[in-house]
Amino acid sequence: MPDESADPFRAIADPTRRRILELLMERRSLTVGELAAEFPELVTSGISKHLMTLRAAGLVVAVKAGRHQHYRIDDGGLEAAFGAWISTYESYWSSALTKLHDLSLDD
Repeated sequence: MPDESADPFRAIADPTRRRILELLMERRSLTVGELAAEFPELVTSGISKHLMTLRAAGLVVAVKAGRHQHYRIDDGGLEAAFGAWISTYESYWSSALTKLHDLSLDD
């Protein structure tokens, strides 16, 4: 049976984990405490569990700096997790955007 915690689609299905990814995209690197401050309704251990799921899915990495772990997006992990899936739909979106562009020129 495959490890469900390593599934990147399951990892991003949770709105808290999607928000964590957004914060890491915006700020590049955050500690658990800094992330916890963004979620006053959650305890720090809850944030840590979300980060463990994101790490297992290969979407974030942790770098130890002194007593703190600094989390950041794993660019290679995002590409590995979603690149093939996105490329499946790329021709559709390219075609749709070209059509939209052509329509806007007609106005």
